Amino acid sequence: MTSSDQLAAHALDLFGGLGPGVVARRMFGGLGFYAAGRFFAIGDPDDGRLYLKVDDETRAAFEAAGGTPFVYRGPRGEEMSMGYLTPPDGALDDPEEMLPWARLAVEAAGRAAARKAAKPATRKAGGAKKGKAKVASATAKRRPTPRR
Repeated sequence: MTSSDQLAAHALDLFGGLGPGVVARRMFGGLGFYAAGRFFAIGDPDDGRLYLKVDDETRAAFEAAGGTPFVYRGPRGEEMSMGYLTPPDGALDDPEEMLPWARLAVEAAGRAAARKAAKPATRKAGGAKKGKAKVASATAKRRPTPRR
């Protein structure tokens, strides 16, 4: 069993209180955890750490509990951070202690999905109508001219 498989099994046990719909997926050398289709946690098999989704409503609670951010190296070697923090150490060994933190992460993921869905779709300048006009004019050019 790989370290990634071990971390996934352990995390799924910790997240068991969220219900049967929690799944782990491999991504970018790590793991992504989803509940009800919402991405709420990251697992780093290299150091065995779990990071839970935070937002403006939950960040202070995670920071007060000693949470540290998920940090990775960007394309130019710079440190990049995402909205994921570690839960308290005690939550990493006890599903009952993990449950309130995991719920906060799922709620944060839900708010992020709602904000994303509420944003109006943006159209590129010119939109689809312009493209259709080009197709119509190109089609018109290919039609044979009737003879009289």
